[in-house]
Amino acid sequence: CNCSSVGSAGCDRTTGQCRCLAGYTGLGCHSCAHGFFPEQGGQQCQPCSCSPAGATSDQCDHSGKCQCKVGVTDLKCDRCSEGYYRFNETTCEPCQCNNHSQTCHNSTGTCLDCQENTKGKHCELCKEGFYLSTHPAHSCWHCPCSTVASTGTCHIQPGESIPRCDKCKPGYTGLNCNQCDKGYYNSDSICLRCECNGNVDPALSPSVCRPDSGECIGCLYHTTGFHCELCEEGYTRDSEGTNCTRKEATLGLEPTEFATSAPNTTKATSFSTAVLNSTLSPTTLQTLFPISSSDNSTSAFADVSWTQFNIIILTVIIIVVVLLMGFVGAVYMYREYQNRKLNAPFWTIELKEDNISFSSYHDSIPNADVSGLLEDDGNEVAPNGQLTLTTPMHNYKA
Repeated sequence: CNCSSVGSAGCDRTTGQCRCLAGYTGLGCHSCAHGFFPEQGGQQCQPCSCSPAGATSDQCDHSGKCQCKVGVTDLKCDRCSEGYYRFNETTCEPCQCNNHSQTCHNSTGTCLDCQENTKGKHCELCKEGFYLSTHPAHSCWHCPCSTVASTGTCHIQPGESIPRCDKCKPGYTGLNCNQCDKGYYNSDSICLRCECNGNVDPALSPSVCRPDSGECIGCLYHTTGFHCELCEEGYTRDSEGTNCTRKEATLGLEPTEFATSAPNTTKATSFSTAVLNSTLSPTTLQTLFPISSSDNSTSAFADVSWTQFNIIILTVIIIVVVLLMGFVGAVYMYREYQNRKLNAPFWTIELKEDNISFSSYHDSIPNADVSGLLEDDGNEVAPNGQLTLTTPMHNYKA
């Protein structure tokens, strides 16, 4: 019979036909049947085992590789190719990843390794901090939102082409959260809260402070200063150090008239500054002369600041010093004049035709001895007090 010892189970003695086992064929059962392939290095035939859903037939080549459908791969055509997933039991469908990935899960179709800042089952969403642009379609661009001023995420409203930040952090506003909100100011690109010590009403001054410098706008309650931290002139902090109250008129006031008015009567009384300062307190003055307190800006007593008071005192001191210096100088000049008059060494000479007259300050001094003033031997004293100079040629009277 010459049957294969591996592939046959004997032969028919009458016909000589070998009885082939499963997977074998031929007269002597030496060949592999359809759907089988010969084992390498041996004589046994192995089944192809091609996937009925992924292979075009149940036949395979001598290496056992089946003929696969499009989108199917592997030796037995039982796995979808890269870029495909098994949509059902008979077909592998291409991955739907919007061109942002080449691979997906072979059974669920979920895209793997989404590129270009995308995410999602089909790479249809943008990662956090990116927004989906319509030009080009399904491309993700970085949001123009700072994580300091916002959550960093953004989106495009329907009908708009410019993205807007989803949520600004406190103190920031604008489409891109790049502006300072009301009540804040810009300090080195950071929005800080206005510091006005609670002395600005946002209802009256919505911005509270200047957005570029932080200087408070519209200080209330008689406050002033960059941060409304000071009291206006004429006001001072109360004992608790919180409110600004009007100063009491305890400083010296110039003489003035205070008038008290009553129905059908008018009285005016003048008080000097000394009397007000020494005898009357502000309470007593208010008792004597009632003053309406409905308006703090109108008062019978003018507020005098410490600076004005100091200037007045300094002026008075300077005037007193100047007067004293003038008085001392006058006394000194008078005494010098008296001494010079008593000891004056000066002479005056008057020429009158042929006479020469000599006189001095001593002539006006009673009982002055002038006998020793001229020592010429020929001098004589005339009865009228004049000195006569006798020379060989002329006579001189002095």
